[in-house]
Amino acid sequence: MSIIVRAWTCIWLSFRVTKPRELQLQAAGSGAWTRKAAATITTTPSESHPQPQANGSTTTSLRRKAAEVIATSLETYRSKPFSFWLLLFLSSGAMLTAFPASSLLSRLYYTDGGQSKWILSWAAVAGWPLPALLLLPLYALGKASPTPLSLTLCFWYALLGFLSAADNLMYAWAYAYLPASTASLVAASSLAFSALFGRAIAKNTLNMSSLNAVVVITAGVVIVALDSGSDRPPGVTPRQYALGFVLDVLGSALHGLIFALSELVFARVLGRRSFHVVLEQQAAVSLCAFAFTSAGLAVAEGFPAMRREAARFAHGGEAAYANVMVWTAVTFQLGVLGGTGVLFLASTVLAGVLNAVRVPLTSIAAVIWFHDPMSGFKILALVITVWGFASYMVGHSSVRKTSRS
Repeated sequence: MSIIVRAWTCIWLSFRVTKPRELQLQAAGSGAWTRKAAATITTTPSESHPQPQANGSTTTSLRRKAAEVIATSLETYRSKPFSFWLLLFLSSGAMLTAFPASSLLSRLYYTDGGQSKWILSWAAVAGWPLPALLLLPLYALGKASPTPLSLTLCFWYALLGFLSAADNLMYAWAYAYLPASTASLVAASSLAFSALFGRAIAKNTLNMSSLNAVVVITAGVVIVALDSGSDRPPGVTPRQYALGFVLDVLGSALHGLIFALSELVFARVLGRRSFHVVLEQQAAVSLCAFAFTSAGLAVAEGFPAMRREAARFAHGGEAAYANVMVWTAVTFQLGVLGGTGVLFLASTVLAGVLNAVRVPLTSIAAVIWFHDPMSGFKILALVITVWGFASYMVGHSSVRKTSRS
């Protein structure tokens, strides 16, 4: 019996000794697990911390880019005198206001009873004395001297005058058969032609962004062509509408060619000596265009037709007719003078871009004043045209940045 009691006593004592050791081991293990979990929990925020750093680095990068753009703009502004920027501002403003006004007046001429394409073309260049009158004070005060005429310079004046007369006649046909908003949208293709002719003739840089803009703007013109049935004016046949569309595209192409050739004349013949050569070229080219258009108007017996048109012109008769003719001449000359000034001060690129910027201005004004229909296709074409213009601007700015670096 005593042996049995002693055996149970030993077993109980051994249990009391081993049990605390096992609990200590378990406690040690749980403490290690707790420390490991705590370490894991404490390291989790440090692992997720790079995300705010990434956002901060993105903000810093945007600020750096904005600072670079501002610094580049200031550097460009300081590289030219104030008179340069003033003339460029006035020339750009003339393009963006006078050209849309001239387009709207062209449509008003047909809406109120005008019919002759030759008369409208003649009115556009009848204001050729305006740049000549601006030259007289410069000559009288001795601020500038007339550029000597050479055979080469006369040839260029005659060629540009003939092309301008043909361009005005094509646009006159286009506005006779197309709404003003549609005609202006199709005329946006002049940016594509300005880019292509500027590359081929004036050796302007053309990159992939510029080519993308050419394709996009061409797609906008195609969309307008596909929607030709929705905005055809009353009394205009589908054949006349198609003729106006084609002549509008050809006129835009001729417009781009005139821009490129004018820049070539400034670069190789006249030189970029002073702004008065812009007035000289505009006066001479407009005079040649006026001579060509007057000859065509005389052959078409358009001069006697003016009195008949004025007598039956709506909203005022002869007074309203004379008002439209005079303001057509003034606005067209101011627009062309502004475009020529931009060519002289900058390049064909900027002139083509500003010529495309006037498209939405003319379209919106035509919808407001003439109640032109604005279908979904036309709105899509307008958005695509603005997108193409933005793409062209991005491409050209990148080219300028690369060439400067």
